[in-house]
Amino acid sequence: MVQGCEDLQAEPGLPHAPRVSYRMTEAAVVLAEPGTLAVFGFGAGAPSVDDPRWLRVEQEPFDAPTPLELWQVEADVIHGRDGDLNWSSGGGWLFAAIEPDEREHGGPVGAARYAYERLRHFVGGRAEHQVLRIWNYIGAINHGDGDQERYKQFCEGRAHGQGDFFAEGYPAATAIGHHGAEHHLQVYLLACTHAGERVENPRQVSAWHYPRQYGRTSPGFARAMTLPAQDVLAISGTAAVVGHASAHVGDLEAQLNETLTNLAALLASADMPAGFDTHSPLKAYVRHPADAPRVREILQQRLPGVPVLMLHGDVCRSELLVELDGWRYA
Repeated sequence: MVQGCEDLQAEPGLPHAPRVSYRMTEAAVVLAEPGTLAVFGFGAGAPSVDDPRWLRVEQEPFDAPTPLELWQVEADVIHGRDGDLNWSSGGGWLFAAIEPDEREHGGPVGAARYAYERLRHFVGGRAEHQVLRIWNYIGAINHGDGDQERYKQFCEGRAHGQGDFFAEGYPAATAIGHHGAEHHLQVYLLACTHAGERVENPRQVSAWHYPRQYGRTSPGFARAMTLPAQDVLAISGTAAVVGHASAHVGDLEAQLNETLTNLAALLASADMPAGFDTHSPLKAYVRHPADAPRVREILQQRLPGVPVLMLHGDVCRSELLVELDGWRYA
């Protein structure tokens, strides 16, 4: 039994959500624990670990030492590799990750297409075929003008690669720029044997309905996803977007406050309790390192006691300075 999971009251037959936490320890320690589905280290200082459940994320942390992110389930876990795709599963849950090199796939469009084709075919053949949450970390995400911006090209490749896999509705997702090698794309996901419930924000236009100014292919993601047992909300990357427009351009504090307002709206839409607590970990992606202390100060004031991992990441719109994502446990 994973510590804390016995407190969650799932409906009979529905899998308990993974317990996500941040922990100051060595990768080998948590990989040896029962129920470990995935472990994430952050930045160039994270070690190389030969285990399919381990991923070194190309996001540089602002704090040192940096905790690991740990996903644990209430079941035995098996893991393996399918070519260049790593995976693990247990308790009705699946972690899968792929890291294509754009140079081998003709650029960002081809790499995104390849990543999503591989994930679609692999996950589609599994019992855990309900994709609930995806993370996309993209090098130099805002480079390029107009439709040649790398994020817009990623969106085109993703749409081609996923085909009709999400015809019934998109998963929750994050797409953030990293400062590692530009050609290195990272995509990983959480899937389940059971479907979740998609949540939209009434303050925002759904991403797949964005107007043409945001690219030939609209982003495809839900604003959040309630996991099958209705005990956890998986929150997509959330920034200062109202309607479809970026708000408070150039004003860090106003953008962060707008982002927190959007998070509150998501919790209300999902019928989740207001606010966050010590069991609901978040990530803050900050574009400019000089802004990190102020972001940390505001979050400590507005979300006291909430674990927040501060990372140097570029939001998919160049005018946006900060983005939050994470988990809300009931």
